[in-house]
Amino acid sequence: MKGFLKNYRFSIILLGSIAIGAIIGILLGPKSSALKPFGDLFLNLMFMIITPLVFFSITSAIASMNGMKRLGKIMISAFLIFIFTAFIASVIGVIGAVIVDPARGINYSMLKEIVSTDTTVERVKHLGAVQQLVNTVTVSDFVSLFSKSNMLQLIVFSVIFGISAAMIGKKAEPVTKFLTSASNIMMKMVKIIMYYAPIGLGCYFAALIGELGPQILKGYLRVFVLYIIIAMVYYFAFFTIYAFLSGGRKGIGLFWRNAVTPTITALATCSSAASIPVNLEFTKKMLVPKDISETVIPLGANIHKDGSVIGGVMKITFLFGLFGRDMTSISSLLSIIIVSFLVGAVMAAIPSGGMIGEMLILSVYGFPSELLPVIAIISVIIDAPATVLNSTGNTVSSMLISRLVEGKQWITHKLEI
Repeated sequence: MKGFLKNYRFSIILLGSIAIGAIIGILLGPKSSALKPFGDLFLNLMFMIITPLVFFSITSAIASMNGMKRLGKIMISAFLIFIFTAFIASVIGVIGAVIVDPARGINYSMLKEIVSTDTTVERVKHLGAVQQLVNTVTVSDFVSLFSKSNMLQLIVFSVIFGISAAMIGKKAEPVTKFLTSASNIMMKMVKIIMYYAPIGLGCYFAALIGELGPQILKGYLRVFVLYIIIAMVYYFAFFTIYAFLSGGRKGIGLFWRNAVTPTITALATCSSAASIPVNLEFTKKMLVPKDISETVIPLGANIHKDGSVIGGVMKITFLFGLFGRDMTSISSLLSIIIVSFLVGAVMAAIPSGGMIGEMLILSVYGFPSELLPVIAIISVIIDAPATVLNSTGNTVSSMLISRLVEGKQWITHKLEI
């Protein structure tokens, strides 16, 4: 019980502050808007560090990859499997969100007033598809990268910068050390600012409930219930399918005999990074070769997060529902799948990883950054089940990768040794 409280203490405090904020918003109604400045203070602190946080965390992670072993067949197989499972997760999430529409019935007129009529969404209507793509991933001036509205462009720049540093090798060591140190500093800053999060989010949520009324609480409840249903389907059905694809009935048996402890660890720690040691131990019991598990598990903890992909779908479709945007057209569905995949990829196993993904959503779709708390609350309520899908998903993915690297009979060969 002590371990549970230790690992979930901050999440419990956040949920408690949000609940108190909801009660205040219901009781005070529009008068609760007086608390909004305290919420804005938290937002501004986060906006202040988001750009350097993204840059340093991504570049330091990639620049440090120059010592990674066996980047050939294992890495190619890993990325193929990561993309495959993330795509499946996003499709399942979209199907569930389209059927349920979590924001259904919420009066979004108050929120629409804070959206500028000349947002990115309005401007891109006059651009061709190719030009839209160019503007989405690049900027015409380096200075524009420092805007929180250009998150995807900043991520692209950070990835290229990190790869360049990794390719240079020893000559880039001074820069790599600086990037790592700066990344650690930014993480510490996030931890310091997050001490204020319960007050800031509580006040913001009180003002939000005061403006929109208790109806938005029903939307969050639908998101939570929908996510739990999708998570259970994905965990039991699709993890079984992945295990079967990796090694037939033997693969299913191996996976489920050894999946319980990684699942409980993910649920108890609520951290993909903290689950790495246990995942390494039990992937070996799943007969995954050591070099594959030691490469895939740490890498997957950072860039392979099927639970976060489904969470990204929930956030995007929730915003679409709030603002009455069509989410059933082919272009909308494809964009939701692609952006949710990117959200899962950028949500590294570091503090505030969710915030980076949420800012990416707001930036790509042209929503105002002031809506960050609206979808940040979704991250809080789905944190535990999302971590299970993220972390345990890496173990079954390592089995799929073993199938690609070692061949169809890899389990049989391991059992014969």
